[in-house]
Amino acid sequence: MEEVYNFIRNKISLKPGDVVVVGTSGGPDSMALLYILNEFKNIMDLKLVCAHLNHNKRMESDQEQADLSEFCKKNKIIFECKKVEKWGDDNFENEARTVRYAFFEKLVEKYNAKYLMTAHHADDLMETILMRIVRGSTLKGYSGFSRIVDKGNYKIVRPLLTLTKAEIEEFCKKNKIKYCIDKSNFDLKYTRNRYRHEILPFLKNENPNVHKKFIKFSEILLENSNYINKEVDKVFNKVFQNGILDIEKFVVLDKIIQTNIIYTILEKIYGDDLLIIGDAHVDLLFNLINSNRSNSIVHLPNNVIAIKAYNELYFKYDEEEYEDYEIEINDLVNLPNGKIIEKIEDDINDNSNNIIRLNSKDINLPLYVRNKKEGDKIEVKGLNGSKKISDIFIDKKIKTSDRHLWPVVLDSSDTVVWIPGLKKSKLDKKNSEEYDIILKYY
Repeated sequence: MEEVYNFIRNKISLKPGDVVVVGTSGGPDSMALLYILNEFKNIMDLKLVCAHLNHNKRMESDQEQADLSEFCKKNKIIFECKKVEKWGDDNFENEARTVRYAFFEKLVEKYNAKYLMTAHHADDLMETILMRIVRGSTLKGYSGFSRIVDKGNYKIVRPLLTLTKAEIEEFCKKNKIKYCIDKSNFDLKYTRNRYRHEILPFLKNENPNVHKKFIKFSEILLENSNYINKEVDKVFNKVFQNGILDIEKFVVLDKIIQTNIIYTILEKIYGDDLLIIGDAHVDLLFNLINSNRSNSIVHLPNNVIAIKAYNELYFKYDEEEYEDYEIEINDLVNLPNGKIIEKIEDDINDNSNNIIRLNSKDINLPLYVRNKKEGDKIEVKGLNGSKKISDIFIDKKIKTSDRHLWPVVLDSSDTVVWIPGLKKSKLDKKNSEEYDIILKYY
């Protein structure tokens, strides 16, 4: 922990009167960080703003908010809270991060803060790197995240990055720091939790100091990424101007420069969280660019579309009236909502609604995917009888704007077998049963 104190003293250049916004969930990591920064506040006359997002997903959320508010009151820390009344995205992890950072940035602006500090630690870094390796990314993406990010008018700082979760919890115990436990952090339906509870323990058992290897790996990739980005900067504005990519100039560049230009464009659209964009989406863009067709489009997540018009490629939000679609499922389907359905060969340890296992003897092939039609029903696995898909959308609080494009998978006799991400039919097979088709939605 001494390294963290020295990092804050020597690398951050805090000055009396500086405003620091601290992202605080109330868990051990963020409470440890708030405790440390409160010590600096008392010595250096800093202004601390505790930023708490109440996810409103658990019964304990309001009490945790109240406890954190009381802690801040006792320690003369400004307390700011945002309570989310309704979640709409099917990807909670992605939506929560988006809402959280939007809230943080508003507070940075409100208080004219110089720093936004978060409690990300070495275990978080390991999880992020592993997730991006599996998902696909750039050198910068594979590096996870930096300890300090310069946002221009403020900096994002992660002082605890060199510590493991266990070290932070030991610090809390030693200093009698009270914190809450979010039980959802143990729910394996969330992707990050599966990495946290199933993969990291194995790696730590192989090498108790494996987190140091990941930190070094991250640093090396960042160094190489920074070099490549300097080369990209030399040509980026020559090939991408006013939101338009000049395909003729783009295709003559080295592939590594091309790839980084694509990811730079995507960062401008999606911010620094590229977990929702993977290799499959980037490959779709390359296929679009290299296609012989003069006019074509590709759908990306969050209603973004890439449009090729002769020698130009540009991006826009698709706010127009959507047309019906129906696509036969072969190996991979690029859906109009920006997601993908892929037929995979190797089974994975995932029983969520993003995976379905089918026996071809029980269905009429081929399978196809389309948007919902009036009166569509599904015989939901585990329930007696059928249920209207429109009612499932309401139960799951799916935004009205998202419902028309939401995929529905059927067989050739128009039997609904799956609503990807939401519900599986009774045709879904357990791991122990016989099946020969595995579909993944992501």
